[in-house]
Amino acid sequence: MSLYWRIFLLNASVLVVAVLLLLGPVTVSTPVLLGEAIVLGAGLVAMLLANALLLRFGLAPLQRLTRAMRTADLLRPGRRAAVAGRGELADLTRTFNTMLDRLEAERAMSTARVLSAQEEERRRIAQELHDEVGQTLTAVLLQLKHAANHAPDELRAELHQAQETTRASLDEIRRIARRLRPGVLEELGLHSALRSLASEFSTPGLTVRARIESGLPKLDDATELVLYRVAQEGLTNTARHAAAARVDMRLRRLPHGGVGLLVKDDGRGIGRAPDGAGLSGMRERALLIGAELTIREGEDGGTEVHLSTSSGKATP
Repeated sequence: MSLYWRIFLLNASVLVVAVLLLLGPVTVSTPVLLGEAIVLGAGLVAMLLANALLLRFGLAPLQRLTRAMRTADLLRPGRRAAVAGRGELADLTRTFNTMLDRLEAERAMSTARVLSAQEEERRRIAQELHDEVGQTLTAVLLQLKHAANHAPDELRAELHQAQETTRASLDEIRRIARRLRPGVLEELGLHSALRSLASEFSTPGLTVRARIESGLPKLDDATELVLYRVAQEGLTNTARHAAAARVDMRLRRLPHGGVGLLVKDDGRGIGRAPDGAGLSGMRERALLIGAELTIREGEDGGTEVHLSTSSGKATP
């Protein structure tokens, strides 16, 4: 039955009840007596309540669809509105679910293109930093060393200080290049790349411990890159915002055959803070390989980042 006929019949039933009451023993005097006014008022209230209840039941599927529309999130796919009954509302709900399917598919395709272009741009910038800026700073270091060896004593200390500043800048350039392009991931694999991340983020105030189980399934390149980037972003957020003293990073095999990554800190926790660019980027990367990403408060405080890949992403 269409929504139009539902509402029409609901209102018609209330009006029929009102007419039956008027044709019954109810009489109205002029002027209206107190008892008659009470009866008419009670009848009006009863009809209004009946109409409200009938409309609530009749429009309940539309309200459920409205809630589904409000909570739809392309970064958390798979949620669909329940299709109940038949008619226009059921067709509308199915159309909405079909639209979500199409939007999620298009979002996945566009995300894949964007992230691929982003990785290529990172690789290009890292290469230029290493080849152009890095070589230039290396040449400057050699020139400063030569100048310091032949400079008078009063200038030698300043030249040595310039050497140290240049060397520190060169180290920073190399560190930025490593973060932009995870060469260790391409050359040595995911295990070494994660251990390198743990070493890179470990400081006197932050201890990062990496635990990688043996016998993990072989993963394709896209999955390894997503695992590396999620771990990198999780450690970056911890170092910048969590005020944590310890981070545990664990990579293990899941019961269904996939791989699970856990980054857990003992910091202040994520609370109810909205997702920023970093968290949204992690969710988009997880969608790229069909993985499930969960970011939540830890049982003992801090923040936990869980990434679970499907068994289909592991290659024999």
